Amino acid sequence: QVQLVESGGGLVQVGDSLRLSCAASGRSFSSGQMGWFRQAPGKEREFVATIRWSIGRTYYADSAKGRFTISSDNGKNTVSLQMNSLKPEDSGVYYCAARSYLSSPYDTPRGYDYWGQGTQVTVSS
Repeated sequence: QVQLVESGGGLVQVGDSLRLSCAASGRSFSSGQMGWFRQAPGKEREFVATIRWSIGRTYYADSAKGRFTISSDNGKNTVSLQMNSLKPEDSGVYYCAARSYLSSPYDTPRGYDYWGQGTQVTVSS
């Protein structure tokens, strides 16, 4: 059984940093991708960042470029999201996502097969 378990969310101030982590178990995603999406109240789930395990290539939403960094630790089967210079619009539930194959777009929720339970990030002004 595949499990993705997120940690690291919380309440921070504008300009602060947070680091989210996601630990995967039950399956290897060495040929696929793991990434992060977020969802604010009343809005659709949106892509934040993703990484291809095999080559370490990263992809970011425009809103995340320059402020967020996604990284992976293949030995521990974990992926992390370092978020700096946080803004109120970064608030939402952050979900870890994973897929074994790269047959669909990486920046849409339907492209991923497995999801974590989500972790709340709140940026207060």
